[in-house]
Amino acid sequence: MTLPFGRLGLGCAQLGNLYQAIDDDEATATVEAAWTAGVRYFDTAPHYGLGLSERRLGAALREHHRDEYVVSTKVGRLLVPNPSPTGHDDELFDVPDTLRRVWDFSADGVRRSLADSLERLGLDRVDLVLIHDPEGHADEALDTAYPALERLRADGVVRAIGVGSMDVGVLTRFAADTDIDVVMSAGRYTLLDQPALDTLLPLCSRRGITVLNAAVFNGGLLAEDRPHGTLRYNYQNSPDTVLELASAMAAVCERHGTTLPAAALHFAAGNPAISTVVAGAQGPEQASRNAALAFGPPPPAALWADLIRNGLLRPDAPTPPGAA
Repeated sequence: MTLPFGRLGLGCAQLGNLYQAIDDDEATATVEAAWTAGVRYFDTAPHYGLGLSERRLGAALREHHRDEYVVSTKVGRLLVPNPSPTGHDDELFDVPDTLRRVWDFSADGVRRSLADSLERLGLDRVDLVLIHDPEGHADEALDTAYPALERLRADGVVRAIGVGSMDVGVLTRFAADTDIDVVMSAGRYTLLDQPALDTLLPLCSRRGITVLNAAVFNGGLLAEDRPHGTLRYNYQNSPDTVLELASAMAAVCERHGTTLPAAALHFAAGNPAISTVVAGAQGPEQASRNAALAFGPPPPAALWADLIRNGLLRPDAPTPPGAA
């Protein structure tokens, strides 16, 4: 199943108050900025802000015809009432903890999760459902969650199914052992990290599996022209060594008349196995900027050669065609 994801999708974790709270108006403006720039694929999950991202995304898309966009959400975490709220969620999202997450990869859990997501989104269908972060429950996800999604696909409830994770091993296992349509690789093929290059991407190419390359800013560190210590790497505090690497890359980008975010977006799309880059945005300005960079001219070819020559990038990583 091939869906019209386009070159760039909007990752919607920020709509769930990832790292910092935004209001409903800013969430809507972020989606609208991406839409105006040509983005038509939107990825969310119950995990993002304890359902807040799904509610905000659904509200923002309500003015658009359902056949004009593609939405994915995820299963694996059910949201249930929290019997002992402390007042604030403790998993990166600035939201009240009136709900809590419960891992559930059972068939019933998959169906319930999807039904709950549809209610929050206010939609009668989503196009793609991904098994979310199954690395700690890989056997159960393969044995129960995947067959449940396979049945939903066979029954026409969803158009495509897949798996999303930061764990290359579990993504490779699903790609090898199941009939999924889509792999969402989160932060595993970026300027800073390319472990997906070795086995996962070649396997997906051979098997005809669509690859969505998400978290291409590695949680924030590559999202600004000049990296600094308050930016996150893989959703944690940035280690000094990684911050130094990103800063060195930024300096090379500047010498070649481009920026680190531009290089990050174009590199993330440069492997022929990758269908779509999925990038989050902290507000409408960043959503517009990301689209302008992704759809705009690529950095010069000399940039990639310089990064490789300075030991900042793997020499075997495919690089995009450079600007003339």
